[in-house]
Amino acid sequence: MSDSTPSPAQPYDLLIVGGGVNGAGIARDAVGRGASVLLVEQDDLANYTSSASTKLIHGGLRYLEYYEFRLVREALTERERLLKIAPHIIWPMRFVLPHSRLVRPAWMLRAGLFLYDHLASNMTLPKSRSVDLRTHSSGRPLKPEYKKGFVYSDGWVQDSRLVVLNALDAAERGAEIRTRTRLIKGTRVNGLWEAVLEDRATGKTSTVRARALVNAAGPWVARLLSDTLHIPNSKSVRLVKGSHIIVPRQFEGPQAYIFQNPDKRIVFAIPYEQNFTLIGTTDIPWTDDPGSVSITPEEVTYLCESVNRYFQIGVRESDVVMSYAGLRPLYDDASANASAVTRDYVLDLDTTDGAPLLSIFGGKITTYRKLAEHALEKLAPVLPVVSGASWTASEALPGGDFGEGNFSDALARLRRAAPWLPEQLAWRLMRNYGSRAYEIVGASTSMQDMGELLGGDLTTREVDYLIEKEWARTPEDVLWRRSKLGLHLNEAEKNSVADYVRKKVS
Repeated sequence: MSDSTPSPAQPYDLLIVGGGVNGAGIARDAVGRGASVLLVEQDDLANYTSSASTKLIHGGLRYLEYYEFRLVREALTERERLLKIAPHIIWPMRFVLPHSRLVRPAWMLRAGLFLYDHLASNMTLPKSRSVDLRTHSSGRPLKPEYKKGFVYSDGWVQDSRLVVLNALDAAERGAEIRTRTRLIKGTRVNGLWEAVLEDRATGKTSTVRARALVNAAGPWVARLLSDTLHIPNSKSVRLVKGSHIIVPRQFEGPQAYIFQNPDKRIVFAIPYEQNFTLIGTTDIPWTDDPGSVSITPEEVTYLCESVNRYFQIGVRESDVVMSYAGLRPLYDDASANASAVTRDYVLDLDTTDGAPLLSIFGGKITTYRKLAEHALEKLAPVLPVVSGASWTASEALPGGDFGEGNFSDALARLRRAAPWLPEQLAWRLMRNYGSRAYEIVGASTSMQDMGELLGGDLTTREVDYLIEKEWARTPEDVLWRRSKLGLHLNEAEKNSVADYVRKKVS
């Protein structure tokens, strides 16, 4: 592992503010090109937008309706790359699109899917096709009035783990990652950024210097410019809330569904965490504090009604076992409809006084890696240290280096190496950590060696790994962002995890 951290007297090449997928992706790419990098995040990695997505790596089929051809092509190309570099946390999924006569004609759907299949040159997933829902297995959960449908491919991602793995790879290459650390002041001094940082756990402040600053603060990108850096900016961010509900599993099979609503929006129903169905999302303009976002009863009703137009057995509001909401920090293109606001990204470079500031507006999780490349291309003329060749398109993220074979082969090797692991635990370790599962297992030869069982199949050895390697500091970090075990444990088990984490971190 190289160490590109500067001595106290030297400035960092790059200070990145924001520990979401864009900030972590830029940190990984930059340090791999030889830059010294410090990333600060005011809370946990992926604490906000990047853990509140619909968990899809997709081209964005509906964006074709808004003529976002460049974005869709880039996203489809990135989908293929991400499937290769992170096969443990990203995998293919087939989507069923029932045709509704009340929304879009069948020829329009067929034409859109044809474009979707052919916009990118590196497509390897199965192409779309028509299906008779009266005889196709995917039609069983649907009302009999839906006779015709289409099936197409996209990808699924464990979104918050994607962020953590980018940060982990950046750290192992020499970047410094500080969570629970907030930028409270930033000024340009003699061609450098002088930044005052606050450790939110201790309240202590420190000052660092950097040659360039990246504002990847997501929903706070505009506030960081105006309130913290006191820099005017002509571009603005438009916050759009997307909410999701999780209900007990509604249908059999590995397929997901994409449903068209009369308002022309779409809602997904996706298999989730084996025993559940994830339903989302909404598009609601948001003007309040970015940190206080939550789902409303009206949104729950909207999502239930959306899927109940299609499923034979209805989803009731009382079925909801969990919900979450996040803000999409979209570039404000002045669209009247929140659903029509571009999902493309805009990079704004300010080189006043010789201290570059790059602000990230918009973006989507699928294109984070390409956004990072474009960000460094934008910075390279004023920060030559990042002008090296791009490298992240083919370099596996931590745990994604399966060697020969696919996920199933990698899982089989883990089962042979540790036959005492329960089948479900072996599967979960491989799905979350890939080849890094061997670090968690270590020299263990039995479940007793894995430490205390805190709840379900979560052991103290796994929690120790998350604290020591992946910046987990709270029970929520462990149960909801590093994993989704919060869905599977009862209250007593969650309390056991909380007690252990607090004791370990204190």
